[in-house]
Amino acid sequence: MRALFGVVSLLLALAVVGVVATKQLRAVNPSASAPSADDNSAAAVQPAANVREQSQQMQQRAKDDVTRALQQGAARSEEPSQ
Repeated sequence: MRALFGVVSLLLALAVVGVVATKQLRAVNPSASAPSADDNSAAAVQPAANVREQSQQMQQRAKDDVTRALQQGAARSEEPSQ
């Protein structure tokens, strides 16, 4: 019985590591997998001619996201509290 629990827990740990590794690989190389309908961030980056252009696109997207978040926060603080 003890050996059975050991094998089951080992398989469960292997499954968790596999899921995490898959997510990490997709985050590093999103073009390797087909983007899902829910994943808008992978479609937002245009294919770049080189790494420098892709890096600049990602930096600009991050700046835009931060600006949008700050504007949303300012709009929320201006709304009257209920």
